[in-house]
Formats: sequence, C-alpha cells, structure tokens
Amino acid sequence: MTRPRRRPLPLWAAIILNLAVGLTVVGLVQAFVVKIGRIPSGSMEQTLQSQQWGGDRILVNRLAYVGGAAPRPGDIVAVVRPPGWPGALPPAANPLSALVRGFGDLTGLGPSNEDYIVKRVAAVGGQRISCCDVQGRLLLDGKPIDEPYVYQDLPFGPGRLDCTTAPRSPRCFPETLVPAGQLVLLGDHRSNSEDSAAQCRYAGSTGSNPAGSGASATCVRTAAASAVVGQVIFRVWPLDRIGVPR
Repeated sequence: MTRPRRRPLPLWAAIILNLAVGLTVVGLVQAFVVKIGRIPSGSMEQTLQSQQWGGDRILVNRLAYVGGAAPRPGDIVAVVRPPGWPGALPPAANPLSALVRGFGDLTGLGPSNEDYIVKRVAAVGGQRISCCDVQGRLLLDGKPIDEPYVYQDLPFGPGRLDCTTAPRSPRCFPETLVPAGQLVLLGDHRSNSEDSAAQCRYAGSTGSNPAGSGASATCVRTAAASAVVGQVIFRVWPLDRIGVPR
C-alpha cells in the first residue's frame, strides 16, 4: 500500500519556515557560541574602529572562558557595561525601535539591547597595576609593560610632566591591588577611553573612587570578571580590515 504524497508547502509558507529556522539557528549560535557585535565607541582605535569610521564588526567567542579558563592581560574582551560607568544605552524610544533592537539581538545586525563595552584586559584579580615608570609605561606587578597597540596616549614627559610633577601627567594612577574576581580594563585609544583609569585622569583626582564601582580603594575602577561576554577573536567587517585583532 502506497502512502499518499504530502502536499508541498505553498511558496510563501516555505519561505517563512526557512526564515524562522534560520533565525532560530543564528539566535542559538549567538546566544551560546559566537556573538556578532559592533564596536560601540572609539576607545579601542586603531585596533578596532568605531562607528565614526564605519564601525568594525567583530566575533566574540562566548566559549573562550568556560571550563575554568579566565581572561588574561592583553585579551580584548566584550563586557556588560559595569554599573556607574558612563555611556549607558538608553531605553528604546518606541515599539518600532524595540523591534529593531530585538532583531539586532537575534542576528547581530543593526542596533541591539545588549549594552556592552569592548576593552583590553590590563590586570586581573590578585595583580598590582599602576602607571607610570620613568618612561611613562604601565607597571604590572612592578614590571613595565610594552603596549605597541596604544594609540594617542596621554601626555607624559620625564621631569616636565610625569607622576612626580605638579601638575602631574594624566597618564598616572596609583598602584592598585585588583580584587579577586575583578578586572582592570583599558582602551587602546588611551586618551579617548572611559575605562578603569578614567577617574584618575580627571583634574583634581585625589585617589578616591567616586564612582564606587569595584572594590578598589583608589581611583581605579574595576569590572567583574563574571560580566565578560567573551573574547574578541576576529574582525569580520569591513572587508579591508578582516583579521585577528592584536
């Protein structure tokens, strides 16, 4: 006995079904494996370009720090914006905007509801970080760090504008012991970055922590390691910038 043939779906129904399956797969991959994101600010130039220059699209590996792995100094990470850090995403202005953001959450295309920042890990819990040595370099556990990726650093001149002069160099911040489970995050575009050391750069900073973010007793504010979305592993757009950010 032959089974009756199933009637094929109408074209419109097949298109809708394929779109629904495709979006579901994309959404699951983005939620648990690799997220497509865009650079929200100019704080990581020239490593990653901001919207002003068309905006790099990046792949964020959500699995980079599972199974006991942890962020390391030098890693570029996407992090849910810590409480009190400036630049928070405003709520959707209307239902259409909310719908567009929802589509962005699902596909990685266009604006989304995810409010994250992209920075480079400078220090992790248990490490001591400060700036600067006599050459204006960052110090990690007392050792100077070479940072070839830094773009337009803050002014520093030994004997003229350093950490001992008045006024001092805005590059300077006091030695800070990073609390367990916290990260110090810095932007590669050091003079244009609202990062862990931003409070220390403001005129009149006395070493207090007015933002109250993190457990540091200095002007250095930290971000929770648990807020890390993943590691930035690849630039996928624009075509002339495809590659691994260093």
